[in-house]
Amino acid sequence: MYVIHNGNVITEETILENYAVVVEGDTIQAIVPEAEVNQYVHAKKINANGGYISPGFIDIHSDYIESLASPRPTSMMDFNISLREAEKILVGHGITTMFHSLSFYREDAFDHKPIRQPENVQRMVDAIANTHHELHLIRHRLHARFEIDNIMEVDQLIRNMEADKVHLLSFMDHTPGQGQYRDLEVYRETLQGYRNLSNEAVQTIIQERQNVECMTIERMQEVAELAISKGIAVASHDDDNVDKLHLVQSFGTTISEFPITMEIAKKAKELGLKTIAGAPNVLLGGSHSGNLSAAEAIKENCIDILCSDYYPAALLHAIFSLSEDYGNDLHDMFMKVTLNPAKAVRMDDEIGSIKPGKKADMLVIERMDDGYPMLTATMVNGALITTTNYRMN
Repeated sequence: MYVIHNGNVITEETILENYAVVVEGDTIQAIVPEAEVNQYVHAKKINANGGYISPGFIDIHSDYIESLASPRPTSMMDFNISLREAEKILVGHGITTMFHSLSFYREDAFDHKPIRQPENVQRMVDAIANTHHELHLIRHRLHARFEIDNIMEVDQLIRNMEADKVHLLSFMDHTPGQGQYRDLEVYRETLQGYRNLSNEAVQTIIQERQNVECMTIERMQEVAELAISKGIAVASHDDDNVDKLHLVQSFGTTISEFPITMEIAKKAKELGLKTIAGAPNVLLGGSHSGNLSAAEAIKENCIDILCSDYYPAALLHAIFSLSEDYGNDLHDMFMKVTLNPAKAVRMDDEIGSIKPGKKADMLVIERMDDGYPMLTATMVNGALITTTNYRMN
């Protein structure tokens, strides 16, 4: 038994000051006032030192694993090593459940990452699935980011869903002239930032990408129906107009990732979709591609979930930045990386909040004198995974 005490407990409803959490086995047993801690005589005590006792973070969109598995365009590391090294980093940032977001591309116009070749994507899919039966630190899940022009790999996606290897599905369309790259000048600058291309070469790529064959609406609906029948949440990506929102919702989509404008984010919320923005967007003060500002959208109450996207450290820092720099309620910001993503991917019956009966995925977060958040303890499934001790000498 563990008792995490002398802290401020982030519950589903509020922040309880000077409370403790009792853990028995892999489960949260009780939330009690600090005054009752002494009755747990034989429990191992973890002192939060007046910090926050938070649910573990749930990151439902991050391609970080691609960078570790393929750190250079011509380099490919062992996938098992990549996953095991990744989880050591992720747990250090408070991420106790990671939806590794693998890109199922037909062709990546920006960067020739070997990890995005179909045979390597499948190897990583299998490696993630294998972690469920091996020693591991965090909960590994798969977010299949499927580009709709990748028609040759639809059957493989279906086989993975039928084998219970997919836990979140999103349909992506990075065709220049719409979505994330509705501004062709932004697309051109981004492409030339990755590759040394002339304007004429970029124009040729734009024309080719705009004319490529994509999945039919009927095929997308068929794949979405299978996902839903398997309990897999379905997301849309880079929504940029109301018609697209209505279309994807007709498939059973419940999540809108990275809505492009404030208007679309508000409309997505109005339609009942869970909306996602990137935590790096908060730290950078805006979108790297010139689209929606996450901080502004959160202020307007039209973003439900924060993801790390490509920078795992961003979740922890964005929570406090949004509260202290932008005036948002701290409890609500914690919900955007814990309970809200758990609900979106239908895992909130087990994880996502500190509540008796749920799995004991928890963090202890203290603050340095300058406000820097320190993650000093991490627990997953009732096991104390990490403790970190900052020092002065």
